[in-house]
Amino acid sequence: MALSRTTHHPECVAATWLAERLAVDPARIEAMRRAGELIAVREARATEWLYPAWQFESWAPRPGVPRVVAAARATGMADERLYEILVAPLGMTRGHVERRLADLLVEGRIDDVVGAIRSSS
Repeated sequence: MALSRTTHHPECVAATWLAERLAVDPARIEAMRRAGELIAVREARATEWLYPAWQFESWAPRPGVPRVVAAARATGMADERLYEILVAPLGMTRGHVERRLADLLVEGRIDDVVGAIRSSS
């Protein structure tokens, strides 16, 4: 199965692709999303959830993802808004690449990401 990418969420993969990649039932992916173990977003008027690839390391969820989702849910933040905040440029650069909270998540700077999410609500 080819990697599924979308126009509005180019770093995301479809749940069906992810389930195949992780060798789990798609219902397990949905259960993980509902439980706050994964970050997911949907295209406007779409029914399928999309999962940012950067939340995985060797196709296992990064350890900080549940804390990030919990912080967002505690503030009443919608899934789409969480995704927007995570991929928005922070105004800081590393080399010539603009940094995002998603990059800090990848680096394991979970406290920084959680703090930013709490303050953005």
